[in-house]
Amino acid sequence: MFLVLWFVSHTDFMSDPNPFQIEEDEDITGLVLSGGGARAAYQVGVLHQLAKWFEQENKREFDFPFKILCGTSAGAINAAALACAGRNFYQSTERMMRVWENFSSDQVFRSDSLGIIRTGARWLSALSIGWMLRKRPKCLLDNSPLSHLLNQLLHFRRLDEALENGTIHALAVTASSYSSGRSVTFFQTQKVIESWARTQRVALPDRITVEHLLASAAIPFVFPSIKLDIEGKMEYFGDGSIRQLAPISPAIHLGANRVMVIGSSQSEKDHTAAIEMQNAYPSLAQIAGHAMASIFLDSLSIDIERLSRVNKTLGLLPPEMATRTTLKPIELLVISPSERIDEIAAQHTQDLPRPVRTLMSALGATEASGSSLASYLLFEANYTRELIRMGIADTIAKREEVYAFFHLGKSGG
Repeated sequence: MFLVLWFVSHTDFMSDPNPFQIEEDEDITGLVLSGGGARAAYQVGVLHQLAKWFEQENKREFDFPFKILCGTSAGAINAAALACAGRNFYQSTERMMRVWENFSSDQVFRSDSLGIIRTGARWLSALSIGWMLRKRPKCLLDNSPLSHLLNQLLHFRRLDEALENGTIHALAVTASSYSSGRSVTFFQTQKVIESWARTQRVALPDRITVEHLLASAAIPFVFPSIKLDIEGKMEYFGDGSIRQLAPISPAIHLGANRVMVIGSSQSEKDHTAAIEMQNAYPSLAQIAGHAMASIFLDSLSIDIERLSRVNKTLGLLPPEMATRTTLKPIELLVISPSERIDEIAAQHTQDLPRPVRTLMSALGATEASGSSLASYLLFEANYTRELIRMGIADTIAKREEVYAFFHLGKSGG
């Protein structure tokens, strides 16, 4: 846990930097969940271990520890699941665990032969003989099963109730507009909060729906883009991690003065680990995995690093100058995977249904060098359970920091 300082002048935030009229010394904790497809199973492990500690500490006055929930891509789905689950934090994470521990690809995308032929095979054909195809393919995979699953599991009236009774203050979901090129954060609150805009990004009040979640989780090329109404006109949206320059920003804008971030990458290990490369030209899966890393993983790491640099810079200011700045401290807790997830994915590509495995093999994703791509699409129980276990273990390893951040007691397991 460490303190970072975030710029909160009137030029960088909304005109009212304290939208919920909280007391100056009141803790408003935000949760930021990043994207990463199937990698988001890791987040569930972290949240469940945290909920277990809250249950053990009998923190009934803090049944739900997060007032601001912000998510992107698969993280948006997890954030919405929490917001729609009810006041009891432990029970909410228990339900999420049951879903993620028993995942199968056919719950997320068409994994049967016919489904793959209609999407993936046509997409691959378009790369080589696209000029012969009358109908252009829209995506690699058909994620209509995910739409059905979300409509079945999420009850948004409970989100309305959670906002009305104060369990949470806000839910924010970020998606990227292919039409305008902007990163758009849709947020739902009980109290009226004005929208805000920055370079290439905007935030707008809206009622969060399954369509917003599908848009936020529409991995480029893999899943179809989603049409959403924005300011009276329809625009096509894709994965929210695209062009998301400041992933932590929405939580601060919505009133959080302390933030927990759960990532889906191995942080520095993703960037510094040596990857054995053969002399062969990189496969499509290698290139796609590299592109997805820059989409899903880099922005959050850069945002955290930027905040840390600002903190260090301000620490050099004399006390009399520091008191005159328009900066305030934001307590930040970050938990991210301790192991390389692509290496775990490489051990589980055989768990994919045969039609999907055949498609992934054609792209090179079943090879060790291309397993990064597979790590986002391996919605299979053996893989997600392993990520959940890592999330639990990593949280336990940071118990001292977690307990200090949430002001928990010294006991617990």
